[in-house]
Amino acid sequence: MQVDISEFGDDTAKELGRILRYWGGNLQHITFEPGQEQAIYDSAYREVGRLAVEDS
Repeated sequence: MQVDISEFGDDTAKELGRILRYWGGNLQHITFEPGQEQAIYDSAYREVGRLAVEDS
């Protein structure tokens, strides 16, 4: 998971907390296979990162 926090300002902890809570609940719907990717959005629905499953 990569998230660009440069636009969050003083709300960085709040935004990251919201993103992590959302994705924590959403993980059950993800296929954990290499190449799987989904966009990560902030509370204003701007794309701020990606969740990607990579082959180790």
